[in-house]
Amino acid sequence: MKKKEAMKYLKNAQGQMNAVMKMMEDDRYCVDVSHQVLATIALLKKANDALLKQHMEHCVTEAFEEGNGKEKIDEVINLMHKMIG
Repeated sequence: MKKKEAMKYLKNAQGQMNAVMKMMEDDRYCVDVSHQVLATIALLKKANDALLKQHMEHCVTEAFEEGNGKEKIDEVINLMHKMIG
């Protein structure tokens, strides 16, 4: 299930973020901290991808089966605009 996958990524990102904050408190080299921030962002993106896949495979499919798929497509398009913009 994609929700479990997303949760795994979110928990990893949380741990990564705690490590980043510790690095900041320890006055670690900025570039090293930045690398860890980027790693955290990558985990958050993976979590979001898993959530969106879950949504499309289940919620969007179900909405089309019930005859109201356009509404779900609009939701996904709006999310994509936020991701891109």
